[in-house]
Amino acid sequence: MNFEEELMAKAAWHYFLEKKTQQQIALLLGVSRIRVIRLLEKAEQTGMIQFAMREDNARRMKLEKQLIESYGLKDSFIIPAPSDTAAGEINDAIAEAAAMYVSSRIRQGSRAGPVSNEFINFGYGDTTGKILNNLAKKAESPISCISLTGGVSIYLPNARFNVFNARLFLIPAPMIVSSKEMLDAITVEPSVQEIVRMISLASFTIVGIGGMNDEATILKSGLLSKNDFLYLKMQGAAGDILCHFFDKQGNALVTSLEDRLVSTPLETLKSLSNVTGVAAGENKREAVKGALALNLLDILITDEGTAQWLIEN
Repeated sequence: MNFEEELMAKAAWHYFLEKKTQQQIALLLGVSRIRVIRLLEKAEQTGMIQFAMREDNARRMKLEKQLIESYGLKDSFIIPAPSDTAAGEINDAIAEAAAMYVSSRIRQGSRAGPVSNEFINFGYGDTTGKILNNLAKKAESPISCISLTGGVSIYLPNARFNVFNARLFLIPAPMIVSSKEMLDAITVEPSVQEIVRMISLASFTIVGIGGMNDEATILKSGLLSKNDFLYLKMQGAAGDILCHFFDKQGNALVTSLEDRLVSTPLETLKSLSNVTGVAAGENKREAVKGALALNLLDILITDEGTAQWLIEN
């Protein structure tokens, strides 16, 4: 080893293993700080220093990159999930992960807590409700949340949290009304139009992706009857976003439900900022694939098994 290599090795040892600063290393080696920087750069370039990431983390990062490239996303975030994870557990995990993701990416005030002073659009659903609760629980000052659909009760806080630090702006209407005439009358109400105008100003939009199984929120909540749900499945529905149903190729289904639905249109959703789809679990895979084919998601947050399935299918 020549003198230059010896200096590189010493600089790298002190910096990466002993966690000394570049200035401390410069004093130890009797060289300038600029020289230390160049030694560290050369140590990395020549392969003297090599970095290795844990295999499981590296695998997920590779999957994230593949998802982004395959589906034209701006970003993706994948959580680990063993194959035997129960649906409820994976739902809790994906909601917590999504709350962390959004918190880390929304501008923070100088003293404010996570996602303060920002408006976030929220769709209905069990997962999005848990995301909202996680965000509100973490925030030191209220977060401002705008509903993307009617149905006031489905956006109200989860009672298991003692602190719900959120300011809710809710469309004052049911999600599904009795007729097209009723929908037309509701949508021109000033109180409804006021919330709808706010939707375009939000910096983040979070939507759940509903599956077509017995655990679907829209079915369990009673918003749709079992017969209506079965009829949608017979029409080829693979899933829904904001109660707009689509098939696995990403074609929106034209149904009579659309004439009675108080919900942000898919075309409007496509124009919003940072549209983030959140879904996990084997029973959501066809729905997620169809949602991606709609080309309205900017970001996907899902589990490792679903991500791998999406890449392979």
